[in-house]
Amino acid sequence: MDPIVIKGIQLLLSLSILVVLHELGHFIPAKLFKTKVEKFYLFFDVNFALFKKKIGETEYGIGWLPLGGYVKIAGMIDESMDTDQMKQPAQPWEFRSKPAWQRLIIMLGGVTVNIVLGFLIYMMILFVWGKETLPTEDVTKGFSVSAIAEEIGFQDGDQILSVDGEPLEYVMDVNRHLFLRSPKTVEVRHANGLKESIAIPEDFGTTMFEAGEMFPLNPIASIYVDSLYPGNPAEKAGIQIGDILVSFDGKAINGKGDLRSEDLKAQDSVVFNIIREDEAKTITVYPTEEAVLGFMVREQFDFSTTHVDLDLDQSIVEGFDYGYWTLHDYVVQFKYIFTKKGATQVGGFGAIGNLFPSQWDWQGFWSSTALISIILAFMNVLPIPALDGGHVMFLLYEMISGRKPNDKFMEYAQMFGFFLLLALVLFANGNDLYRWLFA
Repeated sequence: MDPIVIKGIQLLLSLSILVVLHELGHFIPAKLFKTKVEKFYLFFDVNFALFKKKIGETEYGIGWLPLGGYVKIAGMIDESMDTDQMKQPAQPWEFRSKPAWQRLIIMLGGVTVNIVLGFLIYMMILFVWGKETLPTEDVTKGFSVSAIAEEIGFQDGDQILSVDGEPLEYVMDVNRHLFLRSPKTVEVRHANGLKESIAIPEDFGTTMFEAGEMFPLNPIASIYVDSLYPGNPAEKAGIQIGDILVSFDGKAINGKGDLRSEDLKAQDSVVFNIIREDEAKTITVYPTEEAVLGFMVREQFDFSTTHVDLDLDQSIVEGFDYGYWTLHDYVVQFKYIFTKKGATQVGGFGAIGNLFPSQWDWQGFWSSTALISIILAFMNVLPIPALDGGHVMFLLYEMISGRKPNDKFMEYAQMFGFFLLLALVLFANGNDLYRWLFA
């Protein structure tokens, strides 16, 4: 089956689960507080529904437009914009007749379910599949560093001993810490054996984002020639498949990023130091504008992760911790959306679909679902009219001031929020389309 189809099926299944449970988060407290729920829909039923059935006072259904879902609660100004009902005298079973604290619980129910669900899924994943660890001592060659990392004191061959005094279970997470968690210090062991505590600038995450270097520290790899284009410069010079590229023009090759074509094609000749069948050789290649060098490479690392199984207690503790940091990291990086560069990286359904594996994998499916659940919780709590957070904002105003916003104001606010969200959806999916057409 085509990978795009597999990703699409996983996305549809994931969103269906999350939407139904989110709406249940509103539905259940509404029922507990004896509030009438007129509709409960997965997806939107604009003009018609694929399926609907009335049970008791509630119509349950599946709409044709897969952009979310909703519960229509009597006596509430929501996306249905049922203003006629609001002109009638308030009834005791309506949302507007309930105490503010009950309405607040009803509105926070969906977000609460998404947060709890995300954390529970992470706990389940750790219990069922365990986790992978990679202590720093297993990365024997250390890390290669980018220019921005070198500027603050990192060196090629560094081993990462700790971040703010704590060793990392999975040392590759060092880049995530640098980008999103604002560490103050990183202790390293340089290639010469000396230890150093490197002070990390407070704005280093922003520096990474603006430079487009999300991985300033990468484990050093052996770089093998994987394929050659017949008749091109590398083959003519004597490069062979399987050669290990050690350096060029005296510069160490620690990863694919060290072989940037724009640097190489600007030179008349490139002197490679290679290893072939345990023998060191020097080969000079003469790049051309069209072919540059004419070979492809692959990275090979001399380490592997260690699998660790967890019992139920460990899974609960570590799943909660993982969920907390997932939410924290997403909230921190949200600020970059408001930059020119960040806005171009906002994605819609295509970007969300790419979170899922291209082949069906339950661990990957549930991991992506947990992440989306936490993202939905955060996005829904934003104080934007038409989102749960907008309703919560007005309820808190009412509870503090003792005054309800009037219905006409709420109608206008709901319309503004709806069109704002529509514009954001179109913008995000427009970015997806642009990247698909021109990336």
